[in-house]
Amino acid sequence: MEALQQNKQRFISLKLAKRIVVILALVFLFDFIFFPLPALAYTTEAEIIFNEEEMIIVNHLPDSINREVDWSGYYKITAYNSEVAQTDGAPCITATGFDLCQHGIEDSIATNFLPFGTKIRIPELFGDKVFIVRDRMNQRYNDYLDIWMTDKQAAKQFGVKTAKIEVLE
Repeated sequence: MEALQQNKQRFISLKLAKRIVVILALVFLFDFIFFPLPALAYTTEAEIIFNEEEMIIVNHLPDSINREVDWSGYYKITAYNSEVAQTDGAPCITATGFDLCQHGIEDSIATNFLPFGTKIRIPELFGDKVFIVRDRMNQRYNDYLDIWMTDKQAAKQFGVKTAKIEVLE
């Protein structure tokens, strides 16, 4: 008799449990139809190499040289490095949360007039190298760019330069 009474005390009804199972099944079905596995995704930047024995697909990132220039202008450019005196209490972490010290590649820029993630080139100083806006400067520098460098002496030697920047699409 006790077993029958325990059976009646359920957390959810069978009808509700069936509805939940159907909804979950529909969600998974929708997910696999409209968002296929990455292995099934079509790659637009792929080069197919045919060997006698096999076909090799090589993926590569878009070339920075092929990017279109959205606009350009002349700006003052300085350099900084990860030092508490030049930044804040967490000198390696940018305003976007990016860890410059762990990344270790000099491709980050701090500026106030461009949105985060903007890609730029400075052809006169760095050729086709692409920089990404990841940090901000003091509010009084509205028309400056500050390039992050690993070496303090190199940043000092860079000084203040005026050069044309190209903002990429």
